[in-house]
Amino acid sequence: MTTSKRPTAGRPRSAAALSPLSPLSSEAGDALDAPRERGRRQRVQSAETGMVVLKGLARLGGRASLTALALHVQQSPAKVHRYLMSLVEEGLVAQDADSQHYYLGLEAMLLGVAAMRQADPVRAAEPALVRLREAFEVTCFIAVMGNKGPTIVRFEEPGLPVTINVRIGSVMSVLWSAAGRVFLGLLDDPQVLAMAESELSHATPEHRTQLDASDPIGALRASVRAAQGACVRDTNLTGISAIAAPVFNYDGRLVGVITALGATGGFDARMDSPIGEAVRREALAASHALGYRPPLPGGA
Repeated sequence: MTTSKRPTAGRPRSAAALSPLSPLSSEAGDALDAPRERGRRQRVQSAETGMVVLKGLARLGGRASLTALALHVQQSPAKVHRYLMSLVEEGLVAQDADSQHYYLGLEAMLLGVAAMRQADPVRAAEPALVRLREAFEVTCFIAVMGNKGPTIVRFEEPGLPVTINVRIGSVMSVLWSAAGRVFLGLLDDPQVLAMAESELSHATPEHRTQLDASDPIGALRASVRAAQGACVRDTNLTGISAIAAPVFNYDGRLVGVITALGATGGFDARMDSPIGEAVRREALAASHALGYRPPLPGGA
């Protein structure tokens, strides 16, 4: 008796043929993954564009017309309008019914309040102080204005520090220290001016010769504002020179001063020297970490 073989046509494939490790299965998986990956990239790009629009509105003062905002972010008005509608739905942006201008909404304000609560000038300045110390091998610190004057609250020293008699908690002179001069020049505070007047009244003739004869405090303040910083040589500490620059918070208020100092013989205490430019650059970086953004040119 002979047995005939059963036809193979239409028979199910073996388990091996259906294995997820087989080439056919891998190609099918890749084909399914490609649309998902494209969709993910599109969502990421959309989120990035939405953040550009939101940040652009903030940079324009928190309120702007569609035309001005589109010009600022360099996108078409139609595209910016689509993203604004999504931001309006999320409460991050609102629109004025009369002017049709867009402005930051309640959710954006709540985010800002939460961020401001975490803003700490000392914490913001720490990376800047470390970079200055490592790049120039100098002693540096940040001071804030206390009840008795500019007070050091964070201090960094290189491997071979310069011997000075100031540490965390030390109060600096308003007139004769670089940090104090920045506070004097950029703070319109009657208490700070009174401190300067008191120090001037007790100044030695040698110290007085370093200031303008007709308007010592006024001229000093004007020079600090013009330079956006201050430098001193052998005024506060004999043999020590220093450069200081301001740290501003989100609304442009002076909240701290970063200072670098070194032995006068080997320290180039000029605002346009490499160390002077670095101090100003790091102070600006700390300011940015606190939300500070310089005003746009021309009041735009």
